[in-house]
Amino acid sequence: MADEGVAQKVCETPACNKPASLQCPSCIKLNIEGSFFCSQDCFKGYWNEHKKLHKAAKAAGEMNVKTSNSYNPWPDYRFTGKIRPWPQTPMKTVPPHIERPDYADTGNPISEMKSKQSTQIQVLSKDEIEGMRLVCKLAREVLDEGAKAIKIGATGDEIDRIVHEASVERNCYPSPLNYHNFPKSCCTSVNEVICHGIPDKRPLEDGDIVNLDITVYHGGFHGDLNETFFVGNVDSNSKKLVNVTHECLMQAIDIVKPGVRYREIGNVIQKHAQAHGFSVVRSYCGHGINQLFHTAPSVPHYSKNKAVGVMKPGHTFTIEPMISQGTWRDETWPDRWTAVTQDGKRSAQFEHTLLVTETGCDILTARLEENGAPHFKSQM
Repeated sequence: MADEGVAQKVCETPACNKPASLQCPSCIKLNIEGSFFCSQDCFKGYWNEHKKLHKAAKAAGEMNVKTSNSYNPWPDYRFTGKIRPWPQTPMKTVPPHIERPDYADTGNPISEMKSKQSTQIQVLSKDEIEGMRLVCKLAREVLDEGAKAIKIGATGDEIDRIVHEASVERNCYPSPLNYHNFPKSCCTSVNEVICHGIPDKRPLEDGDIVNLDITVYHGGFHGDLNETFFVGNVDSNSKKLVNVTHECLMQAIDIVKPGVRYREIGNVIQKHAQAHGFSVVRSYCGHGINQLFHTAPSVPHYSKNKAVGVMKPGHTFTIEPMISQGTWRDETWPDRWTAVTQDGKRSAQFEHTLLVTETGCDILTARLEENGAPHFKSQM
């Protein structure tokens, strides 16, 4: 025990309340304020509880070391917010027995690029619909596995590894991997990152929000979905943003049925987002999905858009609104993938793959009922 010569302090031992002038030497080293005791006996008697403070302070110090990052690949780039790039691990490989999309080796989605010459929307056959149902079920399973890893201290790289392994275990190719040379098997987009965040070694911090975007390829079809999650204690404005974004998606899904124009989806989403003071990102939109990762139709999420097409039974497409706290305008990091808000404020996103039926739509990537409420709510 060290005598700091400080009087008129109160002993830390519960119910003692005597004047204290002796301070714990370990607390001094760890910069823990207070921790005064009236005598050696009080200090020893309360030691088992008091030492927990030391353990917590050491853990916080280790976390501060872990979350420090001197890596900066673009010293002349001016970041819009607080998120920074961290080092990445090498691109993972997929076993040769797993069926692969045409870009898996070259990074060039040849079939998809050819399809962009047409706005015709494919109507799937019964067999093709069954293929979509299966791949979307597998995509949901993979996202749920990745979501289990989201917690304070977990890195995007760790989540990506879990997603990659979960995909391979289900004989799926993780669709983002080498798509236009994207280096990872999923996207993890934190705070002001709107979409296409590249998983790296940055640990998730208390108060973050993170979007996990999953697409897998199986049986010749792609299934696509994403969700935004809370990490630890998230502020009320961020909770509101995430909840409203989820509501935007579900309200848009409610209007999906034969005869509805694809451009109507944006009207529903923007009306709800603006009613709560949020904006709708315009640079990225939902899309047709089937044998191709991205194809017709294009599905903007903002109002008064000029999307082409009318919904018909057999259409499969995504709705994936990106809703921001501030401006809807975005910019892209020099990695040519990471999209961030121009003002550095937070953005959230949710996505489902849908099938238009004779009477409405099926949410092909819906969570199995037994799995309970959306993950983002359980993280509150």
